[in-house]
Amino acid sequence: MKLSIIIPVYNEAENIVASLRRLRDYRFQGHEVIVVDGGSRDNSFDCAMGLVDKLLMSKPGRALQMNIGAEQAQGDVLLFLHADTRLPKDADKLIADVIENDRTWGRFNVRLSGQHSFFRIIETTMNLRSCVTGIATGDQAIFVKRSIFEQAGAYPEIKLMEDIELSKKLKSFGKPVCIKQRVTTSSRKWEKNGIVRTVLLMWRLRLLYFFGTSPEKLSSKYYR
Repeated sequence: MKLSIIIPVYNEAENIVASLRRLRDYRFQGHEVIVVDGGSRDNSFDCAMGLVDKLLMSKPGRALQMNIGAEQAQGDVLLFLHADTRLPKDADKLIADVIENDRTWGRFNVRLSGQHSFFRIIETTMNLRSCVTGIATGDQAIFVKRSIFEQAGAYPEIKLMEDIELSKKLKSFGKPVCIKQRVTTSSRKWEKNGIVRTVLLMWRLRLLYFFGTSPEKLSSKYYR
């Protein structure tokens, strides 16, 4: 099994080098790392040079960037990874076990990087909700057979909630496998904007989306 690790990047110069260096062993083992820069205003693109197998440019938009990466991927399985998320040890072997057991897609449990005890509650709730609903988030490092991703029609190119919509489409091919080993994702957004405030914002956005608010309108609230 060859894995294509696809990382959408936008203004990640402070983190991208360390993130990509952690993926070197996967490249040595024959997997590929693809970075798609969405027009960063810092030097993210230059920082990634020499640390990836493919370095691409696109217009900004996480869904668009991931789709462009998927189009250029040569692996059997696509792994969509945020620039501020670290994979657990032997993630490729964990994914291979899933695929070899005739499952088509899945995600990892998540751990937030912050030490505040409230983060433990947040991450536990995220993981439990995902297992119950079959909806994965980008922070959980979604992986999927490339053939199934293509049959599902790729990510819908919307400004927000693209992971929810992809999960809905992939569920028609089977339930996601919830790998218990954890990816570690940055808690910087919670720390910057306030833990409670960020949690309430995310709940509000999901509720508004459920009742039909467009991703474009939600994006203006999320990224402001």
